Amino acid sequence: MATTKSSAVSMEQLMAEEKQLIAQIEKKHGKSVNELRREREKRIKDAIALKEPDRVPVTLNAGVFAARAAGLPSSAVFYDQNTYRQAGRKMILELEPDTGGVGIAANAGTVLDLLEVKNYRWPGGPLPDDADYQFVEGEYMKPEEYDIFLNDPSDFILRYYFPRINGILAPLTRMPPIGALRESGFTGFLGFFAGPEFQRLAARVHEAIQEQIRVAEESAQFARHMERLGFPAQYGGGGAGGGVGGAPMDAIADLLRGMRGIMLDIYRCPDKLIAASEKVLNTRIASATPANPNWTGIPQRGGGPLHRGSDEFMSLKQFEKFYWPGLRRSTFASIELGYIVSHFFEGVWDKRLEYLLEFPKGKVIFHCERTDIFRAKEVLGNHCCIQGGVPPAILTAGSPQDVEEYCKKLIKVVGKGGGYILSCGSSIDCAKPENIKAMVDSVKKYGSN
Repeated sequence: MATTKSSAVSMEQLMAEEKQLIAQIEKKHGKSVNELRREREKRIKDAIALKEPDRVPVTLNAGVFAARAAGLPSSAVFYDQNTYRQAGRKMILELEPDTGGVGIAANAGTVLDLLEVKNYRWPGGPLPDDADYQFVEGEYMKPEEYDIFLNDPSDFILRYYFPRINGILAPLTRMPPIGALRESGFTGFLGFFAGPEFQRLAARVHEAIQEQIRVAEESAQFARHMERLGFPAQYGGGGAGGGVGGAPMDAIADLLRGMRGIMLDIYRCPDKLIAASEKVLNTRIASATPANPNWTGIPQRGGGPLHRGSDEFMSLKQFEKFYWPGLRRSTFASIELGYIVSHFFEGVWDKRLEYLLEFPKGKVIFHCERTDIFRAKEVLGNHCCIQGGVPPAILTAGSPQDVEEYCKKLIKVVGKGGGYILSCGSSIDCAKPENIKAMVDSVKKYGSN
């Protein structure tokens, strides 16, 4: 089992450099870092509100790119977070986009190691240090188990699903059903918890919790550090992922049944698939918390990645039956909680754009991956902010001149009249540094109104 690798720089050292960096930034721009941050926040806020900012804003989700650009292996994102943060900060300070996120892994490699995670593979763990992070799709819920899930989703997740995707949780398969009422109360479960396998499980989980808390606290501290340097968090206070999330069908498709399973379920047990999606959504709505009403920076975002709703995956008839009702309801629920909803519309949504007109104007960001972004502008331009548009392929295989010309077109067409945030359509992990620079510089060259 891997352990956290030693960092070349500590979080305290990063913070200690703050005063010197602020002086350098303010000398370069002739403005205070607070003024610079407010300018960047206003650009993003204006774009979301479908207004025309002083120039088109540009954002980066650094991911593994920042590590590779600094000569670090991909595994640094998972095991050497402080060194990776230093690389991310260097990238942000050099390129000066309008936000300062660097994309620390939500789960440190040590947490994944401790839990013996099976449905992900990551660099420095099961994969070589410079490999790409992978999701291992599988049928972690069997088709005959729909009824078990529908009868008690929490019990299924705890006693079936978690042990299948986390090796250390295997003892939970022998746990009594959590819905079973016992006259003795919780003491009726103590015999199970007394076993040596559970003692080992408890020790591992405690260690994983401490590591997860450390990463979360340091990530929040670093985000505040970047804000003090003038770079706001792209997704507002607290980061992305607030609200009710994305389409509930994706939870069934991605996490439980897999692509093969869900494609069969659409024909073999459609009613159970719909019922399971509704169970997921009802639970999410019941547990969702509202956005901070006192937050004044970039609006807090809710939403999530949308995987199975694209044109390539299902027909419009199937989309209307299985996918859209849950996505529509979850989006409205997040809006009611005070979030700007920013789903990542993965794949191609050319045939589904008109559905988004049902949402309130200025409350949804269409974060585009491979959809025809110029058609998206025609359909949604006066209704939803559009984000994305720069293909990863041109950033990886093109020249700086190719990137500049493509971004110029995006700025002049999609950015016309406001409501546009320039960014990559997907991952920039393998992009050439000179191409990322050309992308960011393009808004400074062509993006002013």
